[in-house]
Amino acid sequence: MVPSTRLLATAAICFGVSASAEGMSVPAPITDGDFLTFAEGWAEAGQLLFFDPVLSGNKNIACATCHHPTLATGDAMSLSIGEGGLGLGTERVPVADNMPGERIPRNAPALFNLGAREFSVMFHDGRVERDAASPFGIRMPEGRTLPAHVPAPLSAQNILPILSPAEMSGQPGENEVADAVAAENITGPDGAWAILTQRIDEIPAYAEAFDALIGTERDLQITDIATALSAFITHEFRATESKFDLALRGDAVMSSDETEGLLLFYGKANCATCHSGPFLTDHRFHAIGMPQLGPGKSKGDAAYRDSGRGMVTGDYEDDYRFRTPSLRNVALTAPYGHNGAYTELEEMIRHHLDPKTALDAYTESKATLHALEVEGDDYAAMKDAEEVERIREASEITPVTLTDEEVDQILAFLNTLTDDTPLTGRLGVPASVPSGLPLDPVSASVNKGF
Repeated sequence: MVPSTRLLATAAICFGVSASAEGMSVPAPITDGDFLTFAEGWAEAGQLLFFDPVLSGNKNIACATCHHPTLATGDAMSLSIGEGGLGLGTERVPVADNMPGERIPRNAPALFNLGAREFSVMFHDGRVERDAASPFGIRMPEGRTLPAHVPAPLSAQNILPILSPAEMSGQPGENEVADAVAAENITGPDGAWAILTQRIDEIPAYAEAFDALIGTERDLQITDIATALSAFITHEFRATESKFDLALRGDAVMSSDETEGLLLFYGKANCATCHSGPFLTDHRFHAIGMPQLGPGKSKGDAAYRDSGRGMVTGDYEDDYRFRTPSLRNVALTAPYGHNGAYTELEEMIRHHLDPKTALDAYTESKATLHALEVEGDDYAAMKDAEEVERIREASEITPVTLTDEEVDQILAFLNTLTDDTPLTGRLGVPASVPSGLPLDPVSASVNKGF
């Protein structure tokens, strides 16, 4: 793509790049208009719901447990312990009387900028996405059709983890939400969503807040809860004040290494082929030869296999393809990949240079997993030569050769994408929540020091 005169001028002034830098197309600065807007009060209600364990079946795990601001809106683990755990991040441990039987099969993704209007696809496999042909314009997984309008796919995504036995609902026999999920009773008047909605409506502080937001003429719906969570995520986790953003607006100048990294990113290294646009993602799905670990997700195949986008579309051509993540705050959001296979950002960069070689050289030490007794082998896929070959052959990346210095320069550029404002909080972590349930314990060692 040949950049416009304005973009070349931006590069020349802000990044110290010559106007002869043909082929480079940096994005335009982000504006408030790029984000969803919500009426006053929605974000405040969403803040409380986000940190309140009341939305989980056993009332013991919150959205924030795996997406905590002190852990860059993730949990710093390759694969999380959801139900059956206690604590945050690397300090989370299995609870003796409710031991989790499996890891959550995919990495807990960061939440930065998901309230931007262009984010039309959610989850690593895109099982929630904007679709004009679907009810209320959003395609949902089977049996989980939206009961009412929501502002964006982000809202629809928010009300799916609460249905996952491994993430938030718990196991059948433990609570009525889990029993409803096991019976595939999700959307009915006595379904899982209705049970959770009633829970919220029976707490006076929430009832009062939602009466102010939606009025008293209709009943609270799960989509109202979804909208409140979206309002909070949009407000709290916007990350658009990085050095890169300042440079785009002409308010900062990058160092020579950062500038060289930018040139490599948008040029020789081919990073911007997929990591394009203002949020450095094309919102599409690509197979990049990622090592597979953990329980995986597939239909009718080996339990450790992860079909990725193919599980959603049913098209084998989509197997091993996963959504391109945004690179905003990427230096803070380790581990990397759909299953967190790489803990170090440099290792993830080097994987992209030659995925097939990196796949062969992968070792278990590159991931970060809790000590946990699970059924099967966390690395069974990597011990299956035929599965590894399928992953290898699906890779779409053409190898690129970079020097160690050039890799360091790309790292320098990626660090300019850091905006730590959301980590210190706009609304922040509440002192308590309306349910009266305890918040996740945060210790000095949990905070990554951002």
